[in-house]
Amino acid sequence: MENVIDEIYRTQSRRVLATLIRLLGDFDRAEEALHDAFAAAAKTWPADGIPGNPFAWLVSAGRFKAIDTIRRRARFDASQHHIEDSLYTPEATYISDMDPIEDDMLRLIFTCCHPAIPADAQMAMALREICGLTTEEIAHAFLVPAPTIAQRIVRAKGRIRAEKIPYEVPGHEALPQRLEQVLHVIYLVFNEGYSASSGEDVVRADLTAEAIRLARLLLALLPHPDVSGLLALMLLQESRRTARSSERGALVLLAHQDRSLWDHAKIGEGLALLAETMRAGEIGSFTLQAAIAAEHARAPVAEETDWRRIAFYYDLLLTAQPSPIVELNRAVAIAMAEGPAKGLELIDAILERRELQTYHLAHSARADFLRRLGRRQEAIAAYEKALSLCRQEPEQVFLRKRISELAATPERQ
Repeated sequence: MENVIDEIYRTQSRRVLATLIRLLGDFDRAEEALHDAFAAAAKTWPADGIPGNPFAWLVSAGRFKAIDTIRRRARFDASQHHIEDSLYTPEATYISDMDPIEDDMLRLIFTCCHPAIPADAQMAMALREICGLTTEEIAHAFLVPAPTIAQRIVRAKGRIRAEKIPYEVPGHEALPQRLEQVLHVIYLVFNEGYSASSGEDVVRADLTAEAIRLARLLLALLPHPDVSGLLALMLLQESRRTARSSERGALVLLAHQDRSLWDHAKIGEGLALLAETMRAGEIGSFTLQAAIAAEHARAPVAEETDWRRIAFYYDLLLTAQPSPIVELNRAVAIAMAEGPAKGLELIDAILERRELQTYHLAHSARADFLRRLGRRQEAIAAYEKALSLCRQEPEQVFLRKRISELAATPERQ
């Protein structure tokens, strides 16, 4: 039973939280109610069994726990009475259908992305509230101290309360102005699921599925090439999910994946969306990334991947969205097209600028180029540097394996 509750927490807690925020009108109060609801489930469900609709049960339990807490506080503070009254509005009792759940998740994203909230706080709060990451995990992702992230989230919640920011999806006239940040957050959710920043799993399917579902919902609300491009990108990447780890949970690199395990229905949908978006002529960064993913999807075997075309798309992406991460990915594509020596030269230039020094994938890519060039000791040192920065267990296992293999290989003469 404990494992079942843990799984429900992992897969449904963020949706429960989103609805509780709508019902209770406050992030902190909703988070407290969420934990109270799961504590009640841990006591009740072993005896009574799992309810037919765990989501509705948890939302109801959390809401009533919050009402009880506010009643107790109201005995000592009269200002709490109006809060209790607000919890009995018609909207606050509507929790049974699935449509409000979808709306609540989208409401949560738009609230996190309100223009009154600073951009860095938007991202931090989205990872905390939508993905359920800890402050420490978010700090690692942003390469900043944990107290800094905690302060950003506290200030963002304070801004929402102080300015009475509505918990809603804005009207159609306001959607385009908020679109870029909302798409960024949805992709942030997807990335955390597609390549978990820490823990023992390579992927978190619940997060990738949620991001794709939200993109579909947003596309219905606002048909736009950027939304279509993002959805195409996520579908093409998600199509490879089951092939990205072995039965034992070990990381499987793209070149070694069993392509028969790829989800060809998702590939077909993603390629069709991409073609439609490209014909529209408004090609944004997500569409370019989808075009890169499409080259992998089209290759029947890894050796037939058109790396020169991928490098060309990265050239375009670097112009549209300059960043050291894009530069790193471009370096890998060029290395695959022109050889590891060229890739090593490009990555060393990035690292010499003190960019990506704490990004383990930069050191892992550099180590791979050194390995392919036969520079064994340098490769081992680079893999060890990547290992010291990596927080995901399957990747750590992979890096240790590479180090062991190199340690057992004689130096090339």
